[in-house]
Amino acid sequence: MSDCHKLNHRSKTITKIVWILSLVSLFTDMASEMLYPVMPIYLKSIGFCIVLIGILEGFAEAVAGLSKGYFGKLSDNLGRRLPFVQWGYFLSALSKPMMAVLTFPIWIFFARTIDRLGKGIRTGARDAMLSDEASPETKGTVFGFHRSMDTLGAVFGPLLALGFLYFYPGNYKLLFYLAFIPGIIAISFTFFLKDKNPVPKANRIKTSFFDFIQYWKASPMSYRKLVLGLLLFTLFNSSDVFLLLKLKENGLTDVATIGMYTFYNVVYVLFAYPLGIIADRLGLKKIFITGLVLFAIVYVGMALNSHWYIYFGLFFLYGVYAAATEGISKAWISNITDKKDTATAIGAFTGFQSICTMIASSLAGLLWFNFGSMVTFMITAAITLIVIFYMSLLKPA
Repeated sequence: MSDCHKLNHRSKTITKIVWILSLVSLFTDMASEMLYPVMPIYLKSIGFCIVLIGILEGFAEAVAGLSKGYFGKLSDNLGRRLPFVQWGYFLSALSKPMMAVLTFPIWIFFARTIDRLGKGIRTGARDAMLSDEASPETKGTVFGFHRSMDTLGAVFGPLLALGFLYFYPGNYKLLFYLAFIPGIIAISFTFFLKDKNPVPKANRIKTSFFDFIQYWKASPMSYRKLVLGLLLFTLFNSSDVFLLLKLKENGLTDVATIGMYTFYNVVYVLFAYPLGIIADRLGLKKIFITGLVLFAIVYVGMALNSHWYIYFGLFFLYGVYAAATEGISKAWISNITDKKDTATAIGAFTGFQSICTMIASSLAGLLWFNFGSMVTFMITAAITLIVIFYMSLLKPA
């Protein structure tokens, strides 16, 4: 295949819909990540204690997790994607200024829940739209490109927040209002999307809240085997906050810590799309397992290292790991499930994943408190090696 033909093929792979959904994710993530570094500080400034912050985040993640499966199944049953995408992104955008309007705990809980509910509503439908734009041979490319654009927002967001707070220190409320702007830009892009094959009203199936669990029972065995491996990994893959806490434990400043997190996101942006293309050529399974190997190396390094320059290398590898796994896992799932069940399959997986992530962070906190950071990271690395062996036994996508 000539270079010109390859370029033409690649441009057809990244279709107009893939571009639009990627830009929507970019601006939405920019809005969210503008607030990520200051959220705990803001909550403390309005009277939230550490325990209440933990309860808030745990409750919000549980809402997101449970709703992803339901709304994914509902999207499949209706044969519609666009309303879920639009309402999901709208609720997430609306939640940003809501956090600043009032500071009563019950209102903050409501606003944070609205944000996570928006994620639950849109995730399965959006990923199904992406899957519909790809063939089995181009899933890695499409999902990799989307993850790259999404994470670009995670690079811009914290930088915008740091710039704003440099000139207006402590003005958190105004920052929450400003975060509404990229959210609105994201929603405006969704009006260029259309549903392709809505199910006629007479043929629509009623959807109950836990129908996605019924899908688990009826799903292909290959799907269940893959998801079990992914969830075992998730159960011990705690929040990135613990990596940042490790940096702080070894004396890095706040600026250096945020800088390291931004560097990780830049690496993620640069590698997600190319690794998606490579995964389509070499196999999704090979690239995913390679990502897990890098993850295990990073966690062993985090357990044993105390030098900032080695952390620099570890966060580089961590960015490559994320690029090799997050989009690839969804591409793999969409390749082994029926097209009509794509939103349900991804929604169910991401729903269970959210709950496992919540458990993982709680477990990591307990391990860290009782045994220290080294034991916490080494246990995670050991479990990852078990997952690598398990995944190597699965059939390729």
